[in-house]
Amino acid sequence: MVDVVASAHGRVNLIGEHTDYNGGFVLPTLIPQSTTVRLTRRDDRRVRLRSANVEGAFEYMLGEEAPRQAWIDYVQGVTKFLAEAGHRLVGFEAVVESTVPIGSGLSSSAALEVSTMRALRDAFGIELDAVSMALIGRRAENDFVGAQTGVMDQMAASLADLGKALFLDTRAMTYELVRLPPGSELIVLNSGVAHQHAHGDYNTRWRECQDAAKALGVPQLRDLTAADLGRVNALPEPLNRRARHVVTEDERVLEAVAAMRAGDLPRLGELFYASHASMRDDYVVSVPEVDLIVELARAEPDVYGARLTGGGFGGSVVMLAKEGSARAVAQRVAARYAQQSARTPTVLVP
Repeated sequence: MVDVVASAHGRVNLIGEHTDYNGGFVLPTLIPQSTTVRLTRRDDRRVRLRSANVEGAFEYMLGEEAPRQAWIDYVQGVTKFLAEAGHRLVGFEAVVESTVPIGSGLSSSAALEVSTMRALRDAFGIELDAVSMALIGRRAENDFVGAQTGVMDQMAASLADLGKALFLDTRAMTYELVRLPPGSELIVLNSGVAHQHAHGDYNTRWRECQDAAKALGVPQLRDLTAADLGRVNALPEPLNRRARHVVTEDERVLEAVAAMRAGDLPRLGELFYASHASMRDDYVVSVPEVDLIVELARAEPDVYGARLTGGGFGGSVVMLAKEGSARAVAQRVAARYAQQSARTPTVLVP
């Protein structure tokens, strides 16, 4: 008999990419796809996990968590750091079901972490607020799984809302919800190119940002503004380009929030395109397939802007379109992309 059912949504980041682990600003919103955990309590220390999406089951003992290079590691990280935070757990069995596509740049891992913590909170009477859940989720991602992500994904899964963006200062951990502008619709198109954050280039970008901040004599790249771009540009390659992306992306987030509040859709779209160009050229996290989707979107008169969303190296594109046009635009872009790339795209929103 299932004791608790809990869910958390995936997210799409409107703008503010690779700024969160640099102490900067982000602007994610939720997507309809979600992860659900159905949890049953046990009377011992054993945890048994099964996914409704993939074959196979996993077991481990609380207090004996060890990485296995599988999706279970996100749950193991959660139970490990909940215990370290002083929360008492006993064993449980859980079935996980998700409609958030893995490797799509839409934060399937944070949806799993937050839905798991919501289930554990309700099953065991743990006092755990949304921000605490986000911080524990980030620890699971950073210190157990090994991906040096920021806190944006977990904060979005914990606090964002459908139809509203979470304007988050990841250093101060202050946030507010900003309504998406009237007259617009979002499109999210998965390129079919999967990424994997725990390995390779993602963590390399994190290290490059640390090196750039150290070379510039600041604790984090967040401490720089557009007035510092002269010093930033004088850094050796590729640190100059990595830092330039972060500094200009923080500025773009602030401008995007102002554009949303003013209902200035053309300006918001321009910022989307500028963000993508920066991620492609300065941060070098895009791939040809994603660039193709952005260019196909640019050819659509009903699209204000488009950009790579998520950590990059594959994943999805978010587009800002005129209200009433999103479904038709998404289908046209997906069809042209499939024809030109030999990839199978998926329209996730609308």
